Amino acid sequence: MSTNILRTADGWWVVRPRTLDSARAGETPTSRAVRIETKAETTAELLADRAAVQEAAASDETGTPVADLAALSPVTTPCRVVAQMVNYHSHARDSGFTGDIPPAFFRKASGSVSGPGEAVVRPPHVKFLDYEVELGLVMGAPLPVGTVVEERDLPSYVAGLVITNDVSARDVQLTKTQFYESKSYPTFTPTGPYLSLLEPAEFAHLLELRLKLSVNGDLRQDRTLADMIVRPAEALTLLARFQKLDPGDLLLTGTPGGTALKAPPKAVEKIGALLPPAVKWKAFFKSQARNPHYLHEGDLITATIATPDGLIDLGEQRTPVTDAN
Repeated sequence: MSTNILRTADGWWVVRPRTLDSARAGETPTSRAVRIETKAETTAELLADRAAVQEAAASDETGTPVADLAALSPVTTPCRVVAQMVNYHSHARDSGFTGDIPPAFFRKASGSVSGPGEAVVRPPHVKFLDYEVELGLVMGAPLPVGTVVEERDLPSYVAGLVITNDVSARDVQLTKTQFYESKSYPTFTPTGPYLSLLEPAEFAHLLELRLKLSVNGDLRQDRTLADMIVRPAEALTLLARFQKLDPGDLLLTGTPGGTALKAPPKAVEKIGALLPPAVKWKAFFKSQARNPHYLHEGDLITATIATPDGLIDLGEQRTPVTDAN
């Protein structure tokens, strides 16, 4: 069974299954965590100290209630943060793409990585703030340039999985026609709560993982990895044509449909193409201002990723939205 790792300011913890702790402690089922006795400060260092992780997982300690722990991102920074663009069929449809979608990657600043309960802060100049729940792959071994990754090889390179949210400033992204700035502001990559370390056999269940994201209890995104266009092994192979990765680096694997941003109808798109850029974007964002799904101060984003049987469960991410002061 996968091992869920939680990180706090005090160190690293193994999260025990609820049934195990409730049986031992004779109390209402609750998640508890046992401290990992390790000197590791970074994710890469922790992944290199698997003996300490295994010892904590096998411990007889009652543990500490997870609810009493303030979780940080289990992916430490600095690290490489790479993301796949338009990688779910449902998102491609929402974005107006037809036909084959060429695989594409972009980088995010690792300074955008934040904890699973930390507020997403909207910069003063951003009006159209969007959400994108994504499965994050955390590397456990070096991926040199030129590596070819087959499905059977995934456990050799990927240590575990995390929930991520590729928060996006759409007005910056669209008008500047680039991703780096629009997706790299501080707090624009909430990550965690858990780093789920998989057993090799569990990688066969990746396509069963279901991604869900709600805003204020309203379900916005809900798809399994079966909706993916380029799956993890192929994605790593394509990425390794030009980009190496190291242990502790993070690959965001794309988001399903249901984001606030959607392509305009074809007729509107054709008319917009005839307009000068300044006029086109003014008209587009005027229409977007009527879209209630963009994020605003006071909203609460809830994201989960798990298999239906709970074999793999990355926990629940709950991030409020606030405006910068």
